[in-house]
Amino acid sequence: MIKKKEDDKKDKKSPNKKITSRSFVIALSVVSIIGFLSIVLETLFYVKINNYIETLWLITLGIGLILEISLVKLKNIKTSGLTPEVLGEVTMLIVGSFALIAGFLSLPQINIRNPSFLAVKGIISLLAIIFIILQT
Repeated sequence: MIKKKEDDKKDKKSPNKKITSRSFVIALSVVSIIGFLSIVLETLFYVKINNYIETLWLITLGIGLILEISLVKLKNIKTSGLTPEVLGEVTMLIVGSFALIAGFLSLPQINIRNPSFLAVKGIISLLAIIFIILQT
């Protein structure tokens, strides 16, 4: 009888605590794998993919942030207005979109090295880190 009560407490989750989605965890895993792959390729095979690492990280984080948003909440923005919950979704959509754009513009074939663009990439990276900390 006592054990059943403890199991019931474990099964109930706090209503305010948001569980990180599977797609976001996969995106974070891919970022880690990309970093590990870069180290292994450079160490063992002398293949340098440093020019593409930043691009891959930004694109992966952008896709992860965009997959994390709830389209239902964004569709209801016209009726419910801009609530704090929806504001987080909109912010994640904007940061994810900017991360994707910055990732594609960081490709070695395009290679934009404007100081303001580098500052924007830094801000996007900081915001992505904040979202990662908040989500996990």
